[in-house]
Amino acid sequence: MTAADTTATTTTTTATALDVTGARTSEAAGVISGARERIDALDDRIIGLIQERMAVSAVVQEARITSGGRRVNLSREMEILSHWSDALGKPGTALAMTLLELCRGRI
Repeated sequence: MTAADTTATTTTTTATALDVTGARTSEAAGVISGARERIDALDDRIIGLIQERMAVSAVVQEARITSGGRRVNLSREMEILSHWSDALGKPGTALAMTLLELCRGRI
């Protein structure tokens, strides 16, 4: 490989990283790429925790239904909504609603 080939390959790789990240410099592209890898790992952990939450919720619902209770406990859901809203504001409420929806009716 000649020096010109190496320069062309480096330029192409840098341009590709810049294009993918939207960064204006290779340094920023490196920071963004690393941060995106961490975000992807966090997303995987969050998904795993949500799946675990769904399983625990199914146990609660099963016990409640088996004992003659209702599938959903609205006062508990209001506590959850309030907790998420207090922690994250209005978007937290939307996230909590999505979690509650995912965890309802799996039995």
